[in-house]
Amino acid sequence: MTTLPKLGGTPFLTDAGLETCLIFHDGFELPQFAAFTLLDNPAGTEGLRAYYRAFLDLAGEHGTGFVLDAPSWRASPDWGAAIGYDRTQLAAANVRGIDLIAELRREGGDANPVVLNLPIGPRGDGYDPGDMMSAAEARAYHAWQIGVAADAGAEIVTALTMTYLEEAQGIAAAAADAGLPAVVSFTVETDGRLPTGMTLAEAVRQTDDAVGGIAYFMINCAHPSHFAAVLDDPALAARIGGIRANASRMSHAELDQAAELDEGNPAELAADYRGLLAALPGLCVLGGCCGTDHRHVDAIAHACLPAMRA
Repeated sequence: MTTLPKLGGTPFLTDAGLETCLIFHDGFELPQFAAFTLLDNPAGTEGLRAYYRAFLDLAGEHGTGFVLDAPSWRASPDWGAAIGYDRTQLAAANVRGIDLIAELRREGGDANPVVLNLPIGPRGDGYDPGDMMSAAEARAYHAWQIGVAADAGAEIVTALTMTYLEEAQGIAAAAADAGLPAVVSFTVETDGRLPTGMTLAEAVRQTDDAVGGIAYFMINCAHPSHFAAVLDDPALAARIGGIRANASRMSHAELDQAAELDEGNPAELAADYRGLLAALPGLCVLGGCCGTDHRHVDAIAHACLPAMRA
């Protein structure tokens, strides 16, 4: 049976800014920020393998489990259609993504647990809620991708970069329908609130109330300085199990306008993570988001793992 991350349990690492690494470091073109398109050719697939192997090696060096993400954040129906994929082609891409990470897990053996994760991105923009769905609409929309990936062997679903409440609830409910555990990761603005203005604590509480059995919550695609101040709410802090922060302190609006990648400073970001530990007793997954790469995750692991294991 696969060992899954759990609140306050053995630490797991995960990867970093997949799309920003592939674009800015590796020179790949990703239409609509869709990493799954690289699975269409051998060079792209090998680029994905190389990216993931660097992080799996880090998990081995640090003796942690690893949450291994399929390149599926944009592999949902509307985004697929926007770049010319019909449902048959998109289903095949989702299956290839799960097959790839399963292959990488087999390569690594059984020294440390590796979880096959299906990241589900928002139907709309990752920074702007735009046209918001009801929870029921989101459940119906995302059920297709989750069902395809569940049949292919995905072991957990993470709703990643959620900008509003109802979509997060719908994805979590669709994961439960497919028999998979769910993780919900919200993004926040520089004031620690969701792009809708809702507080993070309220978003977590209402999602927990609406959908039972969510494994834990995460925060991603924001710098720790944007949300550290809101973690003084004990009920909220107790439900946060993962952090995947941006390297940059810039706002979402500023990042949208930036022509160059802001990689920040890995040591400074790691120190910021270390500063969050006292407030987050359940933290169990450490990774990065936009602008981060294996250097940042390595620094974060060095800064945080000793305290998490103490």
